[in-house]
Amino acid sequence: MSRDASAATSKRHATQLQPRRVARALALAIAVAVPTRGMTAPIQDPPNGNVGEKPAMTWSTDELRRIVAADDLHVSPFREDGATYGTPTWIWCVAVDGSLYVRAYNGRNSRWYQAAIRQQAGRITAAGMTREVRFEPVEGPVNDRIDEAYRAKYQGSRYLAPMVGDGPRSATVRIVPRDSGF
Repeated sequence: MSRDASAATSKRHATQLQPRRVARALALAIAVAVPTRGMTAPIQDPPNGNVGEKPAMTWSTDELRRIVAADDLHVSPFREDGATYGTPTWIWCVAVDGSLYVRAYNGRNSRWYQAAIRQQAGRITAAGMTREVRFEPVEGPVNDRIDEAYRAKYQGSRYLAPMVGDGPRSATVRIVPRDSGF
């Protein structure tokens, strides 16, 4: 194989790397290339646990309002390869304290939920927008406010009672926008 062909192949493979692997490699390269005087502790992951990833973005008030009002949210967590989006799944959504939340109707057994928690990233489409996102599991008292939001938004639906039940409640996910340039 010629040098040019080898370089082209390497470049093609580099662009197909999973986003997390690229971020981790970049963070490691920066840590190795930029010596820090007096540094004795190991480099730690940022609070969100993803080395090299920017801090969490938030939804604009307009984006969040449009997504929740449209009621056409589709989630597509990454597949096992970390690069291919899964089949879009239509799902109910609510907003609480400026954050976007969804629940898996079939609880933790739901395939989209399992992929979202395992891969922690993917994309959503809603209200004519497509956004790259992170998926974060949710536990604790915020679930009570999420229940209230579901009751207010979906009052009268026969699917409401199951959505505020133990199974779906245990499969609550916060959807956080990612910087599309990363």
